[in-house]
Amino acid sequence: MPLKRAVPNPPPQVSFKVLLLLASAFWLFVTLTNVLYGYSMQINADRMYKALIFINWDERVLQHLLLFPLLFACFAASLRAGWAPLTRIPVQILLGGMFASLAYFAMELAEFLLWGVLMPRETVGALWAASFVMFFMTYSFGIVLITGFAYYQRLRNAEVRNSTLEQGWTNARLAALRMQLSPHTLFNLLHTIRAHINKEPQMARTMVVQLADLLRRLLSASQREFTTLPQELTFVRLYLQLQQRRFAERLGIVLPDVENHSDLWVPSLILQPLVENAVVHGLAGHEATVLVRVEVEFHNESVILRVVNTIAKGRSAGPDGIGLNNVRERLNVQFGGDASFAAGPTGTEEWTAEMTIPTLRELSSRQGVVNVPGSRWMS
Repeated sequence: MPLKRAVPNPPPQVSFKVLLLLASAFWLFVTLTNVLYGYSMQINADRMYKALIFINWDERVLQHLLLFPLLFACFAASLRAGWAPLTRIPVQILLGGMFASLAYFAMELAEFLLWGVLMPRETVGALWAASFVMFFMTYSFGIVLITGFAYYQRLRNAEVRNSTLEQGWTNARLAALRMQLSPHTLFNLLHTIRAHINKEPQMARTMVVQLADLLRRLLSASQREFTTLPQELTFVRLYLQLQQRRFAERLGIVLPDVENHSDLWVPSLILQPLVENAVVHGLAGHEATVLVRVEVEFHNESVILRVVNTIAKGRSAGPDGIGLNNVRERLNVQFGGDASFAAGPTGTEEWTAEMTIPTLRELSSRQGVVNVPGSRWMS
């Protein structure tokens, strides 16, 4: 396959309206400066020589009006040509030279239109040279301003695009993490129901109804970045109750009463992988009743969510699975260093997974997105 030639970086561009506004503001400043300078110098000339040396202000204004279309065209051509590669520099010099070389003739045309006279031919060369130098420097200053603004606008637009892409990538990453949880949960619960179809069909039918409710909440929660703490614990309760029906007397659950904290927001489905991990790994190798306990504590401006389960005595801790890694990554994406997560054995017969997150209590108009004034989570 033939190699494609790299496309050079295009020169920065501005819209027609922006270029017209910038060129107009710049040329108005130049016109006023030249008129005031000529007026002050003529006052001194009148005082010393009693003669008209500098052209009148109306001639100067008309000269600049005649030059403005040419200035605008040269600015537009300069932006289109760009400065890279170096072979474009002669084009830029040519544009400036063309504009400056016509400045004197615009002055003569203005004088002819106003007074019907022309400059003496013997003075044309010197006046043209002086006019060329002055207007070439003026043009150079103007094109530097226009080009600088164009580069600034391109840099700002690039930053906005990068910010949008980064936000989109973050949202997609969080959505992917949440979707990783849903199939895993469904797989385990379907196996639980399957085990009861033949032996206890009535219980299986009840579990199907509970599973439908769970899936409805799961679908709603997976589409939102945040949910209220009571809603999160309602989902946890549904999941644990389904597991209780499978394991009967082998599983006990303790959940906190947080109905008074309906204004407290937490990451959606953040507890689900922890309670699932507590059930699966708590029951593994454990013949006695496994107790799964969810705890909520409030400390200053932080909320501590803790899932504790009993484990077989002397059981060693293995590597973190998908669920724990997902929780850790989601907290890192959503809160950075403002959240913490730890999981491991506490004592000889308990396993604790604990996260600390900032207190979020204000919900924006977009469902499931939390605004905290002055914080990094504002939409």
